[in-house]
Amino acid sequence: MNGSHEVKNIPEPLVIDPDEVHLWTTRLDVPPAQQKIWELYLSSDEMQRAARFHFERDQNHFIVARGVLRKILSYYTQKKPYEIRFDYNKYGKPLLPPEQGGRQLHFNLSHSAGICVYAVAYQREVGVDIEYIRPDFSELEIAERFFSPDEVKVLRSLPAAEQKTAFFLCWTRKEAFIKAKGQGLSIPLDQFDVSLVPGLPAKLLRTRYDHYEVHRWSLFNIDSFPGYAGAVAVAGRNCQLKYQYSSEF
Repeated sequence: MNGSHEVKNIPEPLVIDPDEVHLWTTRLDVPPAQQKIWELYLSSDEMQRAARFHFERDQNHFIVARGVLRKILSYYTQKKPYEIRFDYNKYGKPLLPPEQGGRQLHFNLSHSAGICVYAVAYQREVGVDIEYIRPDFSELEIAERFFSPDEVKVLRSLPAAEQKTAFFLCWTRKEAFIKAKGQGLSIPLDQFDVSLVPGLPAKLLRTRYDHYEVHRWSLFNIDSFPGYAGAVAVAGRNCQLKYQYSSEF
């Protein structure tokens, strides 16, 4: 994987190869002047969604996350950020309309504790998830409720010092896969297994509803930020995760 670097001299349009997934990262806590720029990019319905958040910080993070998303997509589509439109599937996953490249350019985003990641792929469904590893989290209790029996068994077999990280590795890989599928929680989390042992590659191990599904997807670990766990799921094999750009924009 390529190292991350600041955005500068980006070619337009930015070309993504079919065998690549581009990963972008940004921080969501920005100066007020920068946030005002992102607000100019957003549609009226996005601003209405932002206003529904109870806490001002959550409102601000939504605005920055969506503004940066529009800026990123503008590099690939040659549209102005404010010209980009979003459609949504019945589970709420955002996508570009066909006339703006929605059949070819796929994307997803996730944010946690002030960090946002974006995954972009060409002609491949993609999902991404990032989570802050909370020190006060009851990982075994939650795992028993949502993970498969095999995953719980592996989690319990690990040293106590590794269990929290392993839980979040498992959780983000599952979330990334579900988001890539675009079907929400209609796929129960205990109906498929992912790898979770720290230090080992991210992998979809088995899917109980369709035994061939494991051959149709690739999983990647995100290790850009200490104290966070993250994953990217992408349709198909023989592709690579490329840390394309990382910046405060």
